[in-house]
Amino acid sequence: MENKTFAIGTLSEKAGVKVPTIRYYEINGLLPAAVRTDTNRRTYDEATVRRLRFIRHARDLGFDVEAIRSMLDLADRGDGPRGEDDVIARRHLAAIDSRLARLSALRIEVQAVADRGPGGRIVEALADADD
Repeated sequence: MENKTFAIGTLSEKAGVKVPTIRYYEINGLLPAAVRTDTNRRTYDEATVRRLRFIRHARDLGFDVEAIRSMLDLADRGDGPRGEDDVIARRHLAAIDSRLARLSALRIEVQAVADRGPGGRIVEALADADD
């Protein structure tokens, strides 16, 4: 079976990620350096497509680059402790819960200003709000 490779534009289309983003992930070590052709063009394989899709989905879910790097390192090692993935996920879940609590408080403040009608001053209301 032939190992199919793709140019960077095709990788971009397959993974739903822009070309500059692919280069950024390469530079920052989330993607392995591309294999280069004799004419110095980058080529990628299906494993890179899957890896890039994972990165995109993780970013869509709000994981930061360092958390993604940790998850990829665990996957690459294959023999690491299984609990490490759980720790990363629970840490991210706690951050989501914290953001939701802040958003809920913000919603209450903005609703209170909106309920005051045209005379409500959002700047003053939010400046006086507790964090």
